[in-house]
Amino acid sequence: MGDLVTARLVLHPLTAGEAERVVAGVPDAADRWAAGYPTDGDVLAARRYLDVCAETGDPHPFGDFEIRLREDGRAIGGAGFHGAADENGCVTVGYGLVPSARGSGYASEALRALLGFARAHGATRVRGDADHDNLASHRVMTAAGMRPAGQDERVRYFEIVWGGDAPVGAPPA
Repeated sequence: MGDLVTARLVLHPLTAGEAERVVAGVPDAADRWAAGYPTDGDVLAARRYLDVCAETGDPHPFGDFEIRLREDGRAIGGAGFHGAADENGCVTVGYGLVPSARGSGYASEALRALLGFARAHGATRVRGDADHDNLASHRVMTAAGMRPAGQDERVRYFEIVWGGDAPVGAPPA
């Protein structure tokens, strides 16, 4: 599987070796990491990816991606899926950026690319969530075409649905 390329970003699918370096926080000579990368979220995602690989094998195409700037190849965050699609074609997505890269539309751009990728690979629904006070993440998901789909005491849920009679961005019936 190759890189996903957008106007300003490259979403590079993580390999197990790259995920191990993210978890360790130690780049090799070929890695180009922006200041602050990996974040705690990147480390958690890389650990989850490695756990899934160990338990059930590589989840690709629904794995994790390093978000890199096209202009210089620096890793500024991560995005990806929490595992393979379930029996109904549903996947859960997450993303995050280093603080210096926030507020420039990169997260929405990366999420739009992941949503298109998921749809092209047979997903019928993509879910995400964010804490109630994380309004920036709410805006990212909405800008990428996801719609509110409920909440609990801690988080607000978002999703996008394709197929059947459900239009893009429609919440579940």
